[in-house]
Amino acid sequence: MTDPAQSNLESSAAQPQPFRLDGRHALVTGGASGIGEATVKELVRAGAFVWIADIDIAAAEALAQSTGSAIALHLDVTSPTSISAALARVNRLDILVNNAGIGHVGSIETTEPEDFDRLLNVNVRGVYLVTRAFLPRLLFPSPEEDEGMTVVGAIVNIASVSGLVGIKQRFAYCTTKGAVIAMTRQLAVEYPKTLRVNAICPGTVQSPFVEGYLDKFHKHNKEEMRAELRARQPIGRLGQPKEIASMVRYLASDEAAFISGSVFTIDGGWTAA
Repeated sequence: MTDPAQSNLESSAAQPQPFRLDGRHALVTGGASGIGEATVKELVRAGAFVWIADIDIAAAEALAQSTGSAIALHLDVTSPTSISAALARVNRLDILVNNAGIGHVGSIETTEPEDFDRLLNVNVRGVYLVTRAFLPRLLFPSPEEDEGMTVVGAIVNIASVSGLVGIKQRFAYCTTKGAVIAMTRQLAVEYPKTLRVNAICPGTVQSPFVEGYLDKFHKHNKEEMRAELRARQPIGRLGQPKEIASMVRYLASDEAAFISGSVFTIDGGWTAA
């Protein structure tokens, strides 16, 4: 007599694992630390080969060695020359994660033009330059079809809740992340059948990005400010980089084939409150 439990176990084992990225090639900008690092690890775990693109090549190389199935790639998202050099090394790409970004604290009155330009250059122009350069790699023709679904390239842009709601003392940052969301939607409409483009809007995530902000602007009251950052998210804690990385993996996978032009908040309930 067949054991139903054993039969179910064997059947489950025979089924392909969800959210797999076997055989896919990905590139993650700002991939050497924080959300980028977690994303690299998650995509490799899903079976992808990953280019770790970062201006900090030493950190990228260390991560590549520890992760496996990854190669470090020097990339300054603000430099067309740097981007061209990186492009020359990447002959195939299925997934692009635009994660590199910088922050700034200040109202419109205290944000100097050079500060505003610096954020636009990295957070907006950088996404534009990298996406434009690597677009030919992503828009590959594919004969593989399954029930009308065509295999296409996937872009995941890391935006922010600050692109959706106003945050005090974040004038330039809010502006740039709003632009990333707008670019996401425009690209999804421009290439509806050959490219899937989505954005993730994290809340405050425990990362070197946040630690750098605390060190620079709140060195004298770091723990007090950290508590405030936790409290503004109803769930009562900071997000973890791996939680954002899991969404990147999902959006890059075949299970998300019907998702494009969408914006996903991962913010502990911040934008719902």
